[in-house]
Amino acid sequence: MYVGTLSFDLLLGDVHSLKEKRSVVRPIVAELQRRYAVSVAETGNQNLHRRAEIGLAVVSGEWDHLTDVLDRCERLVAARPEVDLLSVRRRLHSDED
Repeated sequence: MYVGTLSFDLLLGDVHSLKEKRSVVRPIVAELQRRYAVSVAETGNQNLHRRAEIGLAVVSGEWDHLTDVLDRCERLVAARPEVDLLSVRRRLHSDED
């Protein structure tokens, strides 16, 4: 069994309130869940209206599948025009760790 996590640090574009922030972050979270069947949530910076942290986790029986899903998720977030991806932290674990 393999577990992979991603933590995205995002700078939001023209956002002036927490309500506007939710309207940007929620569609990203929903699309990641729908497309890739991953566990994902806003995990940090909830009180800052121009910054967001999104955390994501995947469990797989195959290493190659795990890294492929994580790569696709990272590309999806990086391609969103309404956010700037400041950093991504990736962690990979196996049941042998």
